[in-house]
Amino acid sequence: MENKFRSLYDLDFQNKRVLLRVDFNVPLDDNADVANDKRIREALPTIRYLRQQGAKLILITHVGRPNGKRVKELQTEGIAHRLSQILGIYVRKLDYCVGEEVEKHVASMESGDVVMLENIRFYSQEKNNNNDFARRIASMADIFVQDAFGACHRKQATITQISKFIPSCAGFLLQKELEALGKVIEQGKKPFVTIIGGAKADKIGVIENMLPVLDHLIVGGVLANTFLKASGKNIGASKFDHDTLAVAERLLLEAEGKIILPVDVIVADKFDKDAKTQAVSVDNIPNDWVAIDIGPETRKLYGDLVRKAETIVWAGPIGVFEIDKFSHGTREIASAVAESKAIKIIGGGDSAAAIEKFDFAHYMSHVSTGGGASLELLQGTELPGVKALIENMELFSELYLMH
Repeated sequence: MENKFRSLYDLDFQNKRVLLRVDFNVPLDDNADVANDKRIREALPTIRYLRQQGAKLILITHVGRPNGKRVKELQTEGIAHRLSQILGIYVRKLDYCVGEEVEKHVASMESGDVVMLENIRFYSQEKNNNNDFARRIASMADIFVQDAFGACHRKQATITQISKFIPSCAGFLLQKELEALGKVIEQGKKPFVTIIGGAKADKIGVIENMLPVLDHLIVGGVLANTFLKASGKNIGASKFDHDTLAVAERLLLEAEGKIILPVDVIVADKFDKDAKTQAVSVDNIPNDWVAIDIGPETRKLYGDLVRKAETIVWAGPIGVFEIDKFSHGTREIASAVAESKAIKIIGGGDSAAAIEKFDFAHYMSHVSTGGGASLELLQGTELPGVKALIENMELFSELYLMH
């Protein structure tokens, strides 16, 4: 994918105050300590490079959904502490994102120092995409680096507005994500198989965008129920998406056999780990039962297609993998993907969580850090955070450029 924005190699960071937007929206335990530091480690190449170049680093991240309020359990102390351990330096955590206290500390920083601001979503101005709020944050720094790929599909102040005020560029993680996902869409070798699952209906756009370039679309989760209903099957009490039913009907007609649906499913008498379950044909789903995973015949059908693929994109688990008795579909498909010699791209979110749970992550070509952002990109949508970097090229054509 051709870059239309600056990279880290294009700017001079020596002794500059640098705002670095990261996505450290990591799981925290009951003590607000980091339970899984994968997203932190993904940003380390950018952080280390900027420190080596003599930058004074000011980290901005969001955590959870505090809705503009200060929530003790979502403070960034534990994240700063974990980053300190990884880097082997003291990462000071500040109690606010703006204000005299923050500005005073930033002004006293030396090259190589790293500070972390408080959870940016404690401020309602972030979600409201407030221009003045972004201007105030930008005023503390010389350069802005966007490396929060997982949030780049959001129109929020630290994603789209800061780059209006100071020279900006993409971090290594953002570039890696864009290049990996862009390359697989543009140059995917055939057979090209896409696996779409999960509980959300927002993946219908991904299907519409990718159908022309792929050979097989394997469907699971709530989306499979929607397509089964659209094909005329009785899905019992299974969850499906009413709003996309008509789109699913149209795609089944247009797809020329590319969309591969389950032939059997695991049904349960209730959505519960103690539920009674059985495998049934999709033609025999009981009226009061719910389809909650793919059945053994479908696992074999899907697995065979996956093992023959040269390119695989997976977005969304096949069943409710968090509950063991409903995890067999996701586990077996993950195993088939791992066995394949294809280029294997995992679209973040629950897909990434699933392959990590089953210990298949190290077999994948690329595991995205952004579920929503990767889906937007796969369905052909320009990410607001990336668009902001492109526009920044025109606003600041010379300042701090490397020569």
